[in-house]
Amino acid sequence: MRKIIIAGMLGNGLEWYDYALYAYTTLIISKLFFPAGDETVHLLATRGIFAVGFVARPFGGIVFGVVGDKFGRRRALVLSIFMMAIPTGCIGLLPTYNQIGIFAPLLLTLIRVLQGLSLGGAFSGSMTFLVEHAPAKQRGLVGSASICSLVIGFLLGSLVSLLVKSLVTDVQYESWGWRIPFLLGIAIGFIGFYIRKHCEESPSYEIAKREGGLSATPVRDVLRFEMKHMAQAIGIYMTVTMPFYLLSAYFMTFTEHTLGRSSEEALTLNFINMLILLVISPFSAWLSDRVGRRKVLGITAFAILLGTYPVFTMLQQPEFFTIALGQAIFAVGVAFYIGPVPALLVEIFPTRVRYTAMSLSYNICAALFGGTAPMVCQWLITATGNTYSIAYYVIVCAVISLVALFYYRDRHEEALG
Repeated sequence: MRKIIIAGMLGNGLEWYDYALYAYTTLIISKLFFPAGDETVHLLATRGIFAVGFVARPFGGIVFGVVGDKFGRRRALVLSIFMMAIPTGCIGLLPTYNQIGIFAPLLLTLIRVLQGLSLGGAFSGSMTFLVEHAPAKQRGLVGSASICSLVIGFLLGSLVSLLVKSLVTDVQYESWGWRIPFLLGIAIGFIGFYIRKHCEESPSYEIAKREGGLSATPVRDVLRFEMKHMAQAIGIYMTVTMPFYLLSAYFMTFTEHTLGRSSEEALTLNFINMLILLVISPFSAWLSDRVGRRKVLGITAFAILLGTYPVFTMLQQPEFFTIALGQAIFAVGVAFYIGPVPALLVEIFPTRVRYTAMSLSYNICAALFGGTAPMVCQWLITATGNTYSIAYYVIVCAVISLVALFYYRDRHEEALG
């Protein structure tokens, strides 16, 4: 079990490192890949390209879901890491707008699509793989390893970005230094491939395969028999995906561009927020193994509903400590909510179509409310002139999740099947 958890975490963390780099270099990319002009328009365009990768994720979820349900979880995960590492390395080699004009943002968009296709099957596959290996009374805790590895990937991207920025001048960083973390993604991909290649297949999948319980047409079966569960999964996951990308991607630009703090301060706050997620999410997952997923998620969603507006009041204050405290409180809420979710998503769906059903529901939600979160938040502030408009968006997500949880029947004590 320890080997499976470590292997699953390392492979998933390395993929999220690749994917997170784009969020950390948003301001540089907006300058280099678009013609000179309005900075806000550039940020919106860069956020739009970020969102395009998420639009591709449901399609990647279908492709990798079918591979995972028909040919094995491990095979899908091994394939996905190559489809992430190579495009990430290509970003580090891309010419800028000054060199090739409009082809620069077009190529960047294409690369983001390839990354989206890969991650569309990778993260949901990692959750499935880990939870299916876990003992019944530890599925929440083991499943949270996929969240921890996600956070580790973001932290690694943050640390590498900070290290590179500290070793070169601002001019050198904008000229070529920002490319180094992306190029490292190629080497990281080969490490992840080796790790996943030597993992054992999911025992739940092997039993279903041996007993002839796999679906020959997983996409069709999901659309025919699992729509109710998919709607529940999407509703519950909304308070993961939108707040998480607000915390991990948008808050960096918000802190630097809207609040006028330095890039070093923005990166430092992001690092602290990721550490909070890393520490608290396993605890909330462990707690859900004891008292049930529904109870932990319901209480946390209600707390997010009540606490988001006061948090955004803190973010408007001029003192750096108050801004940091506000982001940290928000991170605690996200961490408590996100921990039990991987196990819950796995438990909703049957083994025969689990990979496909999870990939579709998770990626549809991520595409609609996660990848678009930075762009929508930037647009809301620009259109309304009111930073509290973001808080209202978070509150709406929490309300929808509470409704979905109301109709969800907890399965944390049932055997997977």
